[in-house]
Amino acid sequence: MELMQKINSDLAEAMKSKEEGRELTVSVLRMIKAAVKNAEIAKRGGGGGLTEEDIVGVLSSMVKQRKDSAEQYAGAGRDDLADKENREVEIIRRYLPEQLSTDELDSLIRESIRQTGVSTPKDMGRLMKELMPKVKGKADGKLVNQRVKEILERLEILQ
Repeated sequence: MELMQKINSDLAEAMKSKEEGRELTVSVLRMIKAAVKNAEIAKRGGGGGLTEEDIVGVLSSMVKQRKDSAEQYAGAGRDDLADKENREVEIIRRYLPEQLSTDELDSLIRESIRQTGVSTPKDMGRLMKELMPKVKGKADGKLVNQRVKEILERLEILQ
């Protein structure tokens, strides 16, 4: 649980800090702790605590929720709220693994295509099932889906 230790340490530091904008950092770190605690409680029914991977999953979900909210706020002309959501995303991302570049993602997609033997967009579900655990927390699901579609469509054209 090194990740939670880092979050707790950063929360204590942010609470002591006098720098401007620390309130948002404190608020987001508290939200992270609450979300992780809720996930732990939900998992207890299945037994055991959370792994680092589980925590990364919680953080990824938080990022996705905030990105979706920011899009909706921006669409409604509420740029102030969209900006706040985007700043929260930046804080949460500090605790996620480094994001894959497009080239790295494409490489993983091609590797998964070779492993599964998938060659058409019709078999995309099987490919995604193989690929998603490899990119969890390292790439946005929408981007992965988009890149997989593009690569599979190119493969289908070449056949």
